[in-house]
Amino acid sequence: MTYRSQQTIKRPVEVSGVGFITGADVRLKFLPAEADQGITFVRTDSLEKLAIPALVEFTAPRERRTALEYRGTKIEMIEHVMAALAGLQIDNCRVELNAPEPPGCDGSSLAFVEGLLEAGIVNQRVPRKCIVIHYDVSAGAPDGSVQLSALRTVRPGLSISYDLSYGPQSPIPAQCVSVDITPESFVKELAFCRTFLLKEEADQLRAQGHGCRTTARDLLIYGPDGIIDNELRVADECARHKILDCVGDLALIGCDVSGHLDCFRSGHRLNAEIVRRLKRAHAEQFSQVRRSAA
Repeated sequence: MTYRSQQTIKRPVEVSGVGFITGADVRLKFLPAEADQGITFVRTDSLEKLAIPALVEFTAPRERRTALEYRGTKIEMIEHVMAALAGLQIDNCRVELNAPEPPGCDGSSLAFVEGLLEAGIVNQRVPRKCIVIHYDVSAGAPDGSVQLSALRTVRPGLSISYDLSYGPQSPIPAQCVSVDITPESFVKELAFCRTFLLKEEADQLRAQGHGCRTTARDLLIYGPDGIIDNELRVADECARHKILDCVGDLALIGCDVSGHLDCFRSGHRLNAEIVRRLKRAHAEQFSQVRRSAA
């Protein structure tokens, strides 16, 4: 296994937009951080301005998104920001935002990737720790309706495959994608892929007061006859977005992972569960990672 060096960004950069959940005008700022600091999120609109580590231990249960919570401070829908950072292999960064969620932008990681690339990436000359999957770990529903497996491989690095199949009655067609995750492949194959949901799901969210400033042009909404008022960027954009989410959620383990993720209809809750199970199954290896980083 070839270990790489940790990285941060050269200078601060800001990304602005509307929050998908709250409809707030959001300013998010990426700032450089020292080696071994990891990714932290800070709500600048809160009194305490707590730095919340982007680690699975700080996640809060949610439907259809990943959230952090610490001492009453909550940050919703962090997965697209985390995917951008992890996809570009930016390991140390302070993420400040003036709202309970990042800007939704177009429902992908593209705006965050463009901002981070504009800021520039710096090699910090400190080894980045990595867990190599030696023990296969799985999680999912007993009936097999959703499944996620973390598997050992003979090749170094991380690869993810996603099988999206919601059945013949779904307007979202079945699709399967596999990607070897590198900064280059993340930018070219995943970063632009947008979040998606069914019209009835969007209607339910609006009824709950969410998405008041979000329209069908801002993400992919599927009605009975297909996408409403929008079009796909690639035919398998939905499965690719699911891999994007996996990249962001897997980063909550706090180090690199070498192995293969095999996903069947899985989502954020199962992503977090596989991270927890990986940490338990590889406890000795993970403790070595944490001691080395201390």
